[in-house]
Parts: sequence; C-alpha cells; structure tokens
Amino acid sequence: MANLPLSRHWLISDARNDAALPDALRRLPRGSGFIYRHYHLDGPERWTRFRDLRRVARAHGHTIILADSALTAREWGADGIYGSARSLCPQRADMLHLATVHNAHEIGLANTMGADAILLSPVFATRSHPGTLSGRAVLGPVRFRLLAQRARVPVIALGGMTGQRARALNWPRWAAIDGLSG
Repeated sequence: MANLPLSRHWLISDARNDAALPDALRRLPRGSGFIYRHYHLDGPERWTRFRDLRRVARAHGHTIILADSALTAREWGADGIYGSARSLCPQRADMLHLATVHNAHEIGLANTMGADAILLSPVFATRSHPGTLSGRAVLGPVRFRLLAQRARVPVIALGGMTGQRARALNWPRWAAIDGLSG
C-alpha cells in the first residue's frame, strides 16, 4: 500500500460531472480523494483530461486514484487504482487499491485479495439508479452497516451520498459523483 492517509471524502469522475470537476476539486477539503474514471473517453482524450484534472487535484493535496491497471496508474502519476477486487495484482504493492463491492461475497474477495479500502454501494438511491444499481436493490443504512462489519479494511460509503446523508449515516468516509460535484 502507498504510504498515504486514507481520505474521508472521495469525488468520483463521470461523464455527467466532467464540466464541474475542476471547481469541485478546488472546493473539496485539502487532502480529499479523487477517483478518475472517465470511461466515456478514448485513450488520448482520457489521458489529456486526466493530466489536466491531476494538476488541479495535486495543487489541493488530493490523493488521485485511476480506474485502470496498476501499470497505467503508475505511468500517469496516480497514487492508486480503483476497480474490482479481482484487479489486484502484485505490481501495485506501492499503490492504494480501492475495491468496489456490493455484497458479502465481494467484500470477502476484497479482504482476501488485499484491498486497502472498499467502496460499498449503493447505500442510497442515486439519480442514475433511483431504486437499483445493476439490478441490485439499494442497501439502505442497516444493510450497509451489516455488510461494512465484514470488511477488514476501511469502508467508503457510495451511492446517493451527500454531506447530509453521510452525517445521518454517521459514517466517516464517503464518495460521490453528484453529491460532491455541485
């Protein structure tokens, strides 16, 4: 694992929040995290947009995570990788790995594969997934907490999260696309 503290707030990039990202990165508390996905862009465009946003994120002391391979993350100057627990590999030993999980099986896999933290979702309904996420019902606060107890690493709440919902959930670490972009 990279020798970085694990941020409390994580802004996740998406096609729909792209225009707001530079300002959102400036507004985040210093030392927050930024997960760059931008799956909608091809290679050269994706790299150029990452480089521009990386500059803003670094200026504000943010941890930068790339949704890609450890090799690409290292080449692009990211601090870690984001993806399923299956994407863990020995070549990322000096990088953070944030694993996406949705159920007890995936949490177990993340534990076994050595994830540094997990993003457990969807806690609440989201604008893009009002009641389900890929056919899965939202977890809600009770199921979220029950599943989070199974993790051996820090858990980051994801899915419909806002500052208000994080306070109501009384959860220290959370991530959002829309909830931190506006």
